[in-house]
Amino acid sequence: QVQLVESGGGLVQAGGSLKLSCAASGRTFSSDAMGWFRQAPGKEREFVARIRWKDSSTTYADSVKGRFTISRDNARNTVYLQMNSLKPEDTANYYCNARFPSTGWGENWGQGTQVTVSS
Repeated sequence: QVQLVESGGGLVQAGGSLKLSCAASGRTFSSDAMGWFRQAPGKEREFVARIRWKDSSTTYADSVKGRFTISRDNARNTVYLQMNSLKPEDTANYYCNARFPSTGWGENWGQGTQVTVSS
């Protein structure tokens, strides 16, 4: 299993920035990518971004392209999400997860970190 601890959320005004961190521990060596997801009240959890461990290739949801940047520190087993030009619609609880070649995204989710963007 992989344990995930998200941090870095908070309250920010529209147009502001935040940087989220996800510390991973456990069987991270068997995963091939890490990702960020978010869930707003009353909505389904949605994909935000992912990064592959091997070559750092990235994929983003259309809603965050050009504003968010995912990065990783392999030595520290930590993944980051730099969020710029934040909008009120980015308000959500943000979660990270690990992806495995055979089973896809993990079933266990951490507590997440709350991001609130005021207008």
